[in-house]
Amino acid sequence: MLHSTITLSENKKIYFASDFHLGVPSASTSLEREKKVVRWLQKVSQDAQEIYLVGDIFDFWFEYKHTIPKGYIRFLGELARITDCGIQVHFFAGNHDMWMFDYFTDQMGIQVIRKPISLSINNLDIMVGHGDGLGPGDHKYKLLKRIFENRVCQWAFARLHPNFGIGLAKRWSKSSRVASSENEEVYLGEKEYLVQFCKSQEIVKHHDYYIFGHRHLPLDVEIGINSRYINLGEWVNNFTYAELDGKTIKLKKFED
Repeated sequence: MLHSTITLSENKKIYFASDFHLGVPSASTSLEREKKVVRWLQKVSQDAQEIYLVGDIFDFWFEYKHTIPKGYIRFLGELARITDCGIQVHFFAGNHDMWMFDYFTDQMGIQVIRKPISLSINNLDIMVGHGDGLGPGDHKYKLLKRIFENRVCQWAFARLHPNFGIGLAKRWSKSSRVASSENEEVYLGEKEYLVQFCKSQEIVKHHDYYIFGHRHLPLDVEIGINSRYINLGEWVNNFTYAELDGKTIKLKKFED
C-alpha cells in the first residue's frame, strides 16, 4: 500500500470529498451541482494545503487518446487554477471514473490513485480510498471491476468512436443508483462491508481514521479504540466533505 508522510503547515487544512457524480441525472442538474462544487473548491482553497477527491467525481469518464468527455469546463478550470497556485490535488479513480489515465496528470499535475493509500499527517495515521470492491461479498461487482480494469477490454472500448462509446456509457449512467431517487441508501450497521473492512485492517495496523466514499452515506463510525471510519457521503443530496485541521477530522456540509 502506498504510504505518504505529510507535515501540515500552521493554519493549513486538508480536505476530502467524493461522489460528485457530475453528469447525472440531467445536464441542468449536473451543471447546478458543478457550480456548487466550484464554489466549494474556491472556499477550501483559501486555507487548503492538499485536497483529496476520493472517486466518482464524474458519473462517467473515459479518456480516449485525443478525446475526453464533453463538458465540466468550470470544474476543470477551477482545478487548474488551484494546482497553478501550488495546492496539491489527489484524484482517486472510483468505479464510475476508473478510466482516467494521464490527462489530469499531464495537464494539471494531479496524481491519479487507484488503490487505498496510507497517510501519516502530523501525528495521525489515515487510510484513504474510494471504497469499491473492499471487504467481503459483492462478488458480481468485483468480477465486473476486473473486466473494466483489464487493459485488453479498455483497448477494445477505445476502438469505439467517442460519439458512440461515450453516448453508450451515458445512457448506462442514467440507470445508476445515483441517477434515481427510488433506491435510498440505508445504513446496515455491522453488516456494512466497509465497516467490516476497516475492522479487519485495524487488526493488522492501527489507523486513527479510515476515509472512504462510494457508500453515499455521510458516516462517522467508531471502529475501535481511537479509530473511526468516515464516509464522505455524496453531492447529489448531502453535499458533505471532511476537514482535517491537523488534530481531528470532521464531517461538514457545504452551504447547509
